[in-house]
Amino acid sequence: MLQGRWRFSGRALLRVIVVWAVSSLTLLVLAGILPDFQLQSDDGDTITRTAVTASWGAGAFGLLSALVWPLLVRALLLVPALVLGLLVFFLNGSLLLFALWLIPDGRGVANPETAVVVAAVMSAVASATSTAFAVGDDGAYRRRLSRLADRRRRRSGEDGRRGGAPGTLFLQLDGVGHQVLLDAVAHGVMPTVAEWLGGRPTHRLTPWRTDWSSQTGASQLGILHGSNHDLPAFRWYEKDSGRIMVTNRPASAAELQRRAIERTGDGGLLTLDGASRGNLFSGGADQLALVLSMAARRGRANRSRAGYFAYFSDPANAVRTMISFLSEIGREIGQSSLARLRGDRPRVGRGGLYPFIRAFATVVQRDVVVASVIGDLLAGRAAVYADLVAYDEVAHHSGPRSRDATLVLEQLDRSVALIAKVAEHAPRPYRIVLLSDHGQSPGETFECAYGLTLKDLVRAGCGLPVPRKAEGTKSGAEARDAARHAVLGALHRPVDEETGEQQAPGSDPIVLASGNLGLVSFPDMPGRVSRERLDRRHPALLRTLADHPGIGFLLVRTEERGSVVLGRNGTEVAVADLADDSGPLAGMGPGAADAVRRTDTFPHVADIMVNSMYDPATGRVHAFEEQIGSHGGLGGEQSGAFLLSPLELSPPVPDSGELVGAERVHRALRRWLRESDGPQVPLGLAADAADPAAPVDPAVTEDSPRAEGEMNSA
Repeated sequence: MLQGRWRFSGRALLRVIVVWAVSSLTLLVLAGILPDFQLQSDDGDTITRTAVTASWGAGAFGLLSALVWPLLVRALLLVPALVLGLLVFFLNGSLLLFALWLIPDGRGVANPETAVVVAAVMSAVASATSTAFAVGDDGAYRRRLSRLADRRRRRSGEDGRRGGAPGTLFLQLDGVGHQVLLDAVAHGVMPTVAEWLGGRPTHRLTPWRTDWSSQTGASQLGILHGSNHDLPAFRWYEKDSGRIMVTNRPASAAELQRRAIERTGDGGLLTLDGASRGNLFSGGADQLALVLSMAARRGRANRSRAGYFAYFSDPANAVRTMISFLSEIGREIGQSSLARLRGDRPRVGRGGLYPFIRAFATVVQRDVVVASVIGDLLAGRAAVYADLVAYDEVAHHSGPRSRDATLVLEQLDRSVALIAKVAEHAPRPYRIVLLSDHGQSPGETFECAYGLTLKDLVRAGCGLPVPRKAEGTKSGAEARDAARHAVLGALHRPVDEETGEQQAPGSDPIVLASGNLGLVSFPDMPGRVSRERLDRRHPALLRTLADHPGIGFLLVRTEERGSVVLGRNGTEVAVADLADDSGPLAGMGPGAADAVRRTDTFPHVADIMVNSMYDPATGRVHAFEEQIGSHGGLGGEQSGAFLLSPLELSPPVPDSGELVGAERVHRALRRWLRESDGPQVPLGLAADAADPAAPVDPAVTEDSPRAEGEMNSA
């Protein structure tokens, strides 16, 4: 035992000496290359003196990186993630300038711009040297993370070893549909997953079908908290409060989590010894990193950005991630330029901030979440749920089966392989479950196909002004003509049924898009507006929408028949009589009728729910926002998610039936935790993680979007 400790200490000392020597040599080389960086006095020095100066500077920089850098990162926890990432280079350069200032006799001189470059190269070289030293030592990385996990456990008084009971890791690959996964496995894109499903399979693959709202907010709330009731879309308008709810805004996410906990009486899937990483909702976990619903809470325990500290406190991690971040920006600019030169169709704009958003999702979010999960495994946590959003973000703008998206799948598979390898060295056995929250359906946008947005079409159908570009399109002209003829045919403005007086034109409708699902609300008309009231105020609107070739069907309420679904050519079917294989929902896929019926019961369903067309032959839909790979409604692969679970766990559906809805997925995951003696505690024990009265940070408001990489990912 003592001999082993001496051997370990000797290797550690040798590594420090080698890294120091290589860093000193790097300083000497950079001083000879860069004109604004010197390690000699103005009168010149001997080679020996210059080497000593370089060694002094490299040593001082190394010590400052180890001692001061973690404090700087902790002090900047409240800085937005993207800004913090960009500050890495500035902070590293500042440390180098301070290290040069510490050299005796003022022999180290560099201007600020050069210091940033030198510091980045120094950190990268030190990281590469340490990595090279660890080649052949499979336990090196594990031991390093294990020491960090041990320190965390000692500070918190936790015991990571829980009698050998297996833990469970739920790893969500955001937006990866069931068929996309099968194709990736068949074509060798995801070899790790292929091995799990190969000749001697260790996992079973189960498809599951989402609700009508096929997007991360609805799916993840149902999976983590057991209820996604009254969540009709990614964004919707609530008349009772007068606010627009958006699932990837902190205040909205916190409110949705509060409602789910209130409805179920349970804190969530992760309420005991659980960790939530990169998710919209906490699941009741105590350990959090990049959890949106907790981002608006004050207090150190609820500060979801604390996950950044654990990762960026290592300057080598920071520099490596930021270099990858910049490389990903360059890759996106190159790929989008090639797409334009090739004339790819469909295509959406990928300029502005998008390259930064993509780089955040595919590099920063991935690196932080993977590092957090590895730390959780080595700490022996009972249950971990993490979300990797990279594929969903890229597929929105490049297409779900594009070369860009395929490269991201390869990267995700490597992340899964790394996590699985670390799990082998964890203090307890782990069952790794892969799952997705939805798929994506391809297709050009509604605006690209018809020259106007859904909002333009609604306004034209109401007889309201629209942009000149939209007015000149065939759809816009037809809608305005229909509205004009309907109003002239009525010969007067609509009459209010209660007062008998003519109604004023009313306020503009609120039109919101959630992938290929649109929601139309009339804020000045209380309650859920009936078809009859809509026809009196806007006689041409419903028929204009229902007959448009880019729209599949509408859901509206009537005063006599209850809710109905409207299709083209005057088709009208009561919700109670809907069928999957006939009527307006024909071709929308199995379970479409039940999904519409369920959404129709929600208190905050929109006055008009609009689902785009779907072509079963091509699998294409029309998104009502700027996405060529979309999800949020019915039609195609967007409703087909997957659940990949170890064979040692019971089947997700015991009777081998269909797995439908996020709430049923939650029940399957909860059952697996019970099989592993996992966390199952009532609401009262998780009150701190879900207290609706917890103070909200005024700096994080309803207008604050999720960390940049999630703007279009949910």
